[in-house]
Amino acid sequence: MISSVRIRRSGAALAVALAGLAQQGQAQRLTSPQEQFGHPIGADYVLPNYQALTAYWRKLDGESDRMRVVEMGRTAEGRTQLMAIVTSPENHRNLERYRDISRRLARAEGVDSAQAAALAREGKAVVWIDGGLHATEVLGAQQLMETLWQLVSRSDPETLRILDDVVVLFVHANPDGMDLVSDWYMRSPDPRQRSLAWLPRLYQKYIGHDNNRDFYASTQPETENMNRVMYHQWFPQIVYNHHQTGPTGTVMFAPPFRDPLNYRYDPLIYPGLEMVGAAMQTRFIAEDKPGVTQRRGANYSAWWNGGLRTTTYFHNMIGLLTETIGSPTPMQIPFIPTRQLPSSDLPHPITPREWKFRQSIDYSVTANYAVLDYASRYRTTLLENFWRMGRNSIERGRADSWTPYPRHIDSVTAAMQRDRQGQRAGGDPTMAPGGLFQGAPNAEQSARYLALLRRPEWRDPRGFIIPSDQPDFPTATKFVNTLLETGVTVHRATASFTVNGKTYPEGSYVVKADQAFRPHLLDMFEPQDHPNDFRYEGGPPIPPYDVAGYTLAYQMGVRFDRILTAFDGPLQPITEWNVSPPEGRIPTPRWAPAGYALSPTQNDAFQAVNRLLAAGIEVSRVETGPREGEGPHAGDFYISAQGGRGRGRAAHESIDGLARELGVDFEPVHHSRVPRQARRLRPLRIGLWDVYGGSMPSGWTRWLLEQFHFPFQVVFAPELDAGNLNAKYDVLIFPDGAIPDRDRQVRFPDAGTIPEQYRNQLGLVTVERTVPRLREFLQNGGTVLTIGGSTVLAQHLGLPIEDHLVEAVGDSTRHLPREKFFVPGSVLRVAVDNDQPVAWGMPERVDVMFDDSPVFRLGPGAEAAGVRRIAWFDSAEPLRSGWAWGQQHLNGGVAVASAPVGRGTLYLFGPEITFRAQPHGTFKFLFNGLYNSIR
Repeated sequence: MISSVRIRRSGAALAVALAGLAQQGQAQRLTSPQEQFGHPIGADYVLPNYQALTAYWRKLDGESDRMRVVEMGRTAEGRTQLMAIVTSPENHRNLERYRDISRRLARAEGVDSAQAAALAREGKAVVWIDGGLHATEVLGAQQLMETLWQLVSRSDPETLRILDDVVVLFVHANPDGMDLVSDWYMRSPDPRQRSLAWLPRLYQKYIGHDNNRDFYASTQPETENMNRVMYHQWFPQIVYNHHQTGPTGTVMFAPPFRDPLNYRYDPLIYPGLEMVGAAMQTRFIAEDKPGVTQRRGANYSAWWNGGLRTTTYFHNMIGLLTETIGSPTPMQIPFIPTRQLPSSDLPHPITPREWKFRQSIDYSVTANYAVLDYASRYRTTLLENFWRMGRNSIERGRADSWTPYPRHIDSVTAAMQRDRQGQRAGGDPTMAPGGLFQGAPNAEQSARYLALLRRPEWRDPRGFIIPSDQPDFPTATKFVNTLLETGVTVHRATASFTVNGKTYPEGSYVVKADQAFRPHLLDMFEPQDHPNDFRYEGGPPIPPYDVAGYTLAYQMGVRFDRILTAFDGPLQPITEWNVSPPEGRIPTPRWAPAGYALSPTQNDAFQAVNRLLAAGIEVSRVETGPREGEGPHAGDFYISAQGGRGRGRAAHESIDGLARELGVDFEPVHHSRVPRQARRLRPLRIGLWDVYGGSMPSGWTRWLLEQFHFPFQVVFAPELDAGNLNAKYDVLIFPDGAIPDRDRQVRFPDAGTIPEQYRNQLGLVTVERTVPRLREFLQNGGTVLTIGGSTVLAQHLGLPIEDHLVEAVGDSTRHLPREKFFVPGSVLRVAVDNDQPVAWGMPERVDVMFDDSPVFRLGPGAEAAGVRRIAWFDSAEPLRSGWAWGQQHLNGGVAVASAPVGRGTLYLFGPEITFRAQPHGTFKFLFNGLYNSIR
């Protein structure tokens, strides 16, 4: 007699076999890459572009029941950004259910452990795999096509299991860049002449490589599209971000990453990274694919927030990054002796050899399959841990908790050392020679030191309140939008309320810490405290992977209160993707005003002025006036409502519309208070430096000028060198990297090999040719704004401005070495002389982004020459967020200065006042400098 168990097993086996046959039949009906493109993915000397990828994915979407193509949104250049969802046909029929499960587990609110376990059993792991973010890293987009093809066409047991257990999101991260780069590579009819070199412009319209630095600020449309999928729609448990290129002498860098790791995200994150990294490394070795390094094999860490894969850590997701060699033009793996010795960082070295692009594709597929296999095998664990991390964040936000800042650890360590020294001096028998305890501190001592580390004032906040009555609430609203776009829950007060004795007005924003994405919201409000990281004691510091400190609330100049105890109020959650600021104030007088005053304290006042000028409305800048009391005040904009009823009506209608849209406040001005000393403004003639191939700082500035409606033209070295600049421009902007400290020889490609529209861009700014033309421009009344390293122009012009960060060496001086001074991408505080026109509307203290930035000392004769300091370091401890080794050397140094040159003005902004379009708190330096060029 045959048992019912055997019948069920036989039936199940038959069903699997029939399903396999059906899938094989389906695979025969699918269009292969060879059929679609005429060659396999990864063939030598060919690169399909995004249009080809789009056509292929849409064709497969019509042929396969394993995939569905969806549109994520538009790109900066207007292309449609696609995502392909790949899973089993059965899963596709229940896709919305699986997405809802992922969302509920991610948010964790209202889900108990039993419900989470049930949802995890029912749900499917969601894995994001992207490609093409950095478009010159051409492997990313190509492996995306190949991996998708294999998942929709293969019918082996592993693939079928993955499709049953996992929903795979294939995301193309930069469509515009793929078209640009692929078309550039393929422009030569001779395959062996094809090259990726000398790409003419940035491969993302504005920011190029920095498109992987935008994931908490979310300024670009592609970033918004991807953040919407990750943090609002699908909530993947694993996010795999493909990059190039691997460290020299290897094929690939893969997780896990080197220290330091960020102490804000959940402790489950890093073990998760270790487990996925181990699965990847194991599969590579099992498939005899050597040359994959990890940890200290490269400089990638898990500290910084802001990249596609790094922002995920603060959302309880396992973020992966690989860096892999490869090019459609065959290459060589060189011999690097240190890469031949196996170690925990490189367990399976690779020998030198020729390397084909297809081999890189195969490595990428292996990596993807390793991740997907892990997600399949540990599906319920992944999903439950996803919920567990969210629940942990909610619970930590509802109770007293402490983040272990390195500076707090150092403080307690110093207290322990003082105790040890005192006990040893007093003959305490528990002390060993050298002032150390005989063993570890005892229970009583340990409790006391833990209490020192957990001081009440060092508690993490239960939430943050952003008052609506702060000077620049529209900018605070923009900050709130960055939180909303990254999935943080924000509330708005529907009435005034009081917390800890302070009353907050209606419309204030409240961000409570008891939510699943607590690590991210803390990272946006609280300072980063990067640990000291040196190669050896007394040696040089190890540079962080990116910036060390970046607190966005500080950068944007947002005023907020940290609330350390539980609180509540009349709060309503904000459900919009992007919230508008409350309408600005336009008091309606009983009399017809002569005009309206607009304060520069609000950044969007400059946008309003630019739009008024473009509409032909008369606007002036008040040059003298009271600092307080009735206005207009010095620095205010004055909009005339005179000049006939038609003009007055047009001015009022424009002002009314701008106040409603931008949230800026206009004050009516009576005839008796019309400013006497006001400078009439006109649309500016701005020249923004750029270079062939594109500059990211220039691109960010270009985007920023567009957002605030400043008219401008991009200017390249040949035009600068031709002179006669005053006839075309009022002001020239030179972002970081524009002006060199000395001339260098760079051999550009022959102009005949470059498309005609780019030939007038070839060349660099030089001391020999360009600086004399800039001197002429200044002497004839022009204004030049320099940022970061481009402030070296002052030296080229012979101005009495010196380097502040120097030390004496014998009879001479030298710039401080890194062992003594190192500030890599951190937020520092400076004092500001806001009576100076370039600082109108700014507070007396402002946070600046300092990234190995120049610091000035006004030299002999500077005051007599009219050189003025605008902002300076007035503290030996200016660090607000990040890492500042030797920060005491900054004390007294000048951060921002102005200098007359002939009839013109040179502005020197040492800090990165427009850094990645994030430091809204220092935008006014740029905006005021632009309007000060009108004389």
